[in-house]
Amino acid sequence: MGFFSWIILGGLAGWLASMLTKNNEKMGLIKNIVVGILGAMIGGFVFGFFGTTGVTGFNLWSIFVASVGAVILLVIINLFTK
Repeated sequence: MGFFSWIILGGLAGWLASMLTKNNEKMGLIKNIVVGILGAMIGGFVFGFFGTTGVTGFNLWSIFVASVGAVILLVIINLFTK
């Protein structure tokens, strides 16, 4: 995947995760992108640990994996900030 694909994937995954964890009001575009990209790394690791594929390109599966990882990241962040 190219640079812009990671930006778009990260933005989508971060936005979905922020809506699921009810952080959408306090997160902007840049935070959504950063959380989504980090979530893709975390999700890829978690899904790889359980024997499935992680981020495979710009597709629905990769958005799902990145969103799951971003939710994990936001839940951990919320534990320490609230």
